[in-house]
Amino acid sequence: MRHRVDHRTLGRYGSHRRAMLSNLAASLFLNEQITTTVTRAKELRRVAEKLITRARGGSVHDIRVVFSRMPHKEAATKLFDVIAPRYKSFDKGGYTRIVKLGARKGDGAEMAVIQLVNKDEKAETKAE
Repeated sequence: MRHRVDHRTLGRYGSHRRAMLSNLAASLFLNEQITTTVTRAKELRRVAEKLITRARGGSVHDIRVVFSRMPHKEAATKLFDVIAPRYKSFDKGGYTRIVKLGARKGDGAEMAVIQLVNKDEKAETKAE
């Protein structure tokens, strides 16, 4: 039975999975888009959107929570200084987009690009 199981294990034990998702989130914030598998992208979206929502608050507590979840100093600095102010006018959530690319040549894994959404793009989708 799957009672209260709300995440994908990604074939890793808990601390390894959290570290991997933290590193993926840091790469996403530094590069603003990364290519990974679809399942990792879907799990990363959960982590990254929560971190961005926290960073929008900007209090000392929010800074400490973000650093405890993602201890990459450059990525966290960019998150608070550049990325979070970009999403001040957004509702909570909807900061990322996943675009599927197809199967990877080596093992057939479904690949995707996860990227941060720009404010202008979000406004265009609401207008349509």
